[in-house]
Amino acid sequence: MATSNDKQSKKNYPLIEGWLSIIVNTLLFGLKYWVGIITGSVALIADAWHTLTDSISSLIVIISSKFSSKPADKDHPFGHGRADLVSSVIIGVLLAMIGFEFILKSIAQLKTKESVLFGTAAIVVTIISILTKEALAQYAFWAGKKSNSSILKADAWHHRTDSLSSVIVLIGIFLGKYFWWIDGVLGIIVALLIFYAAYEILSDAITRLLGELPDDKLIAKIHKIIGELKMDVCPHHFHMHRYGEHIELTFHILFPPEISLEKAHEKTNKIENALRERLNIEATIHMEPTNKFGHKTHLNKG
Repeated sequence: MATSNDKQSKKNYPLIEGWLSIIVNTLLFGLKYWVGIITGSVALIADAWHTLTDSISSLIVIISSKFSSKPADKDHPFGHGRADLVSSVIIGVLLAMIGFEFILKSIAQLKTKESVLFGTAAIVVTIISILTKEALAQYAFWAGKKSNSSILKADAWHHRTDSLSSVIVLIGIFLGKYFWWIDGVLGIIVALLIFYAAYEILSDAITRLLGELPDDKLIAKIHKIIGELKMDVCPHHFHMHRYGEHIELTFHILFPPEISLEKAHEKTNKIENALRERLNIEATIHMEPTNKFGHKTHLNKG
C-alpha cells in the first residue's frame, strides 16, 4: 500500500517538472529567437516557438495537476483524475498546430530560394538547447513513470521532440553553406517529428478517455487473486476506465445456477474487496449462471 508521503510525492512531480520546464524553456526561447532573427533562419525561429510552447504545455501540466487531485464530488463521482488526459489532448492538438505552421513557413522559405548563413552563436545555442531539452525530457519521463501521470509523459515527448528538432537544426547549420534549400527542408522535417509526437500523445489520451481493456498482466493478477480466494468463478469480459490514479473495472463471473443469490453476493463482495486492497481497483462484477449442462454461457476476455 502506498504511504501518504508516496502519494504526496506523486502529486509534487508534475508541479516540480512544470515550473522547471517553464523557467528553462522561457530562457531557451529567448536565446533561440535571438539567433533566429540575426541569421534569418526559419528553422531556428520555428524551433524557438516550439520551445515556447513547451512552457505553455507545462503551465497546463501545473493547472491539470491541481485540478485532477481534487476529490470526488456530486457532479464528478469518480473524481477529477481524467483532467490530465484532457490536458494531454490539448498538448497534442497544440503540437499539431505548430507542426502545420512549420510546414507553411518552410515551404515559403523554399520558394524564396534564399540561403541562410549561420554563425558560432547559432551552433552554441543549438547545442545548449539539445542537452537541456533532453535532460528535461529524461526527468519528465522518470517523473511520469513514478507518478503514473500521462500528462507528464506527454510533456516529456514535447521536450524530446524539441531536442530532436534542435539536433536536425544543428545538422542544417553545418550543411547550410553547401545547400541553399537546407533550412526549408529542415523545417519540414521538424514539422513531421512534431506531427508524430502529436499522434502518439493524442492516440494514448483518446484511447484512455474512451475506455480500454486491461493488459494481460493485470488480467493475470486478477485471476491469481481470485484463485487464492479458492473460487472457481471464471472471470471474463473485462472493461477498464481510468480516472487518474482511480481505476474502475467491470467484468463478469460465472456461478452454478443452483447457488443462492445471497451466497453469490457474498463471494462477489470478497473478490471486490480483495481487488480494492491489493490492486487499488474498484470493481463492479456482473454475475452470470452457467447453463444446465454446466458449460459457460459466453466466455470473452474482451
